[in-house]
Amino acid sequence: MKRTNWMKKLTVVVGTIALAGLASPGTTLAKPDKKKPHNDFDMVVSAGARSCAPNAQADVRVVSLGPVERMDVDVSGLPPDTEFDFFVIQLPTAPFGLAWYQGDIETDDQGEGHQSFRGRFSSETFIVAQPPGNQPAPVIHDQGPFPDANSSPATEPIHTLHLGLWFGSPEAAAAAGCANTATRFSGDHDAGIQVLNTSNFPTLAGPLGNLAP
Repeated sequence: MKRTNWMKKLTVVVGTIALAGLASPGTTLAKPDKKKPHNDFDMVVSAGARSCAPNAQADVRVVSLGPVERMDVDVSGLPPDTEFDFFVIQLPTAPFGLAWYQGDIETDDQGEGHQSFRGRFSSETFIVAQPPGNQPAPVIHDQGPFPDANSSPATEPIHTLHLGLWFGSPEAAAAAGCANTATRFSGDHDAGIQVLNTSNFPTLAGPLGNLAP
């Protein structure tokens, strides 16, 4: 059958629209984003938890987002339905030096959990307190064995390149068969013992330092 001029024009228009759709952003032909710099590593069982949580482990991935990093933490082998407190710390084992509370990780009925954090988790992670010291600090928790300090010491920048995970309470640790020792490492300063850390890395070369911002 001989095609008329209007049929030819319709074919051209339809073909043009189809090609434009294939080339539009968001289709399979779109150029993929460049792979973002990332830092993958494991956490290991703390010495004090080896007898009561021998299978505990954590997989950590830190991804550079430019101005900040995203840190994803997946834990397993922990007591089920339990709350844990996660910190960025100066040293992986006691005494821990300076520490920065990130948040909580809660396990499910299989003893697994996940949490995602955003902040500075790279070679530029540090704490600083400009001299002079003894600057006033808010006191929110003034009871218990670990009340808030009412002033801050002075310190030049100190890098905090390690990670630690603590039981949310001494009672939770005891329920898992661990020591019921009370520690400072929770939002209310009434945590249990440390269960995971990054002591598989050198003391002065924690894993967060392996990613440049």
